[in-house]
Amino acid sequence: MNLLLQNLQDVNIPAAIQQDVLTAFNSHSDQYQVNTYLRIAHFMAQVCHESNAFRSLSENLNYSNPHRLMLTWPRRFPTLDIANQYISNPQKLGNFVYANRMGNGNPASGDGYKFRGRGPIQTTGKDNYTNISHRIFNDESLLNNPDQLGDISIGLQAAFIDWSDGNCNTLADADDIKSITKYINGGYNGLDSRKIWLADWKHTLSKNV
Repeated sequence: MNLLLQNLQDVNIPAAIQQDVLTAFNSHSDQYQVNTYLRIAHFMAQVCHESNAFRSLSENLNYSNPHRLMLTWPRRFPTLDIANQYISNPQKLGNFVYANRMGNGNPASGDGYKFRGRGPIQTTGKDNYTNISHRIFNDESLLNNPDQLGDISIGLQAAFIDWSDGNCNTLADADDIKSITKYINGGYNGLDSRKIWLADWKHTLSKNV
């Protein structure tokens, strides 16, 4: 099964990028076997949640409300005093919350912000960028130009790689949105939104059969 332009229109993917999404998806979906009703529905549900329907291909770390920081990263920001130090400073925030994990160095390294979430599935962390770079380009060029993940074609390839590495096709075959969400997110953040997207994608894809 391939995506149709009508599917993207039905779920309100921005008109200006519908053709780019369609071409990129259909060019790579068979390689990663994301080509059945359930696999496409689950894949696109996760991607649309993570990227706000391809509208947000770079993580927005510019927080103006300290309470939102505390909700998003409760262990990193247990008090208002700490959260207020990172308001309206996305670079400082990224370097703090993503420091010393996922292959990133300490806050002074700048890795946290440099390798923040990008692309349709919000690839995050130096290790993940390195893996994706080797898989797509056979080198580490993505580390020098991480904004390439904002290109829909490259970003979707990264999403397919992440999906495949997590054995998500098998989970999609079982219609197991919770396990897919746990792999993609590391928890269950946004599960209700992902369920809505899944229902929307199942509805539009049912017209393709």
